Amino acid sequence: MSKAFTRETDGDDDDDVPAMAPVPGGKNYITRAGYDRLRAELFTLMDEERPKIVEIVHWAASNGDRSENGDYLYGKKRLREIDRRIRFLTRRLEIAEVVDPALHFGGDQVFFGATVTYADDAGRETSVTIRGVDEADSAQGQISWISPVARALLKARVGDVVRLVVPGGVQELEVLGVQYPPPDSPA
Repeated sequence: MSKAFTRETDGDDDDDVPAMAPVPGGKNYITRAGYDRLRAELFTLMDEERPKIVEIVHWAASNGDRSENGDYLYGKKRLREIDRRIRFLTRRLEIAEVVDPALHFGGDQVFFGATVTYADDAGRETSVTIRGVDEADSAQGQISWISPVARALLKARVGDVVRLVVPGGVQELEVLGVQYPPPDSPA
């Protein structure tokens, strides 16, 4: 078969990957702010970026020889990247379950959205906020609710000692504090 008739692929196409939740339970918990950020990104891609790239590709294609046309080749590649991200975001938003952490405001038990302060075996104190898979940012002290630390902490109360299995063995974490964002005041 001639090389001209082979399908061009960049090797990481995810069309055949089903829209699965990050855990077997099928839930994709996310805060309202995280959901809104993903939704805004989706609409920006669909309404702004994709039309611009389509216009560039159309212009570049009208210039003739496409095999050596950098604008055309880059544009087509960028279009595939945008389409892949749109499919990903659409699937993630379809299975998202928005949770309001403020519902637990004032509580001392760890649930989704809590900011937990804990001490490890060495006495080091750490504060983490339990967030959704698509919104966790470790640089800001946010961990995914399916991470090992979050799974160990979930449903614990202030004063509880939980066990965390780590590659070096088992570590005990003592829950020192639990905080939730305050409920929004009526406008």
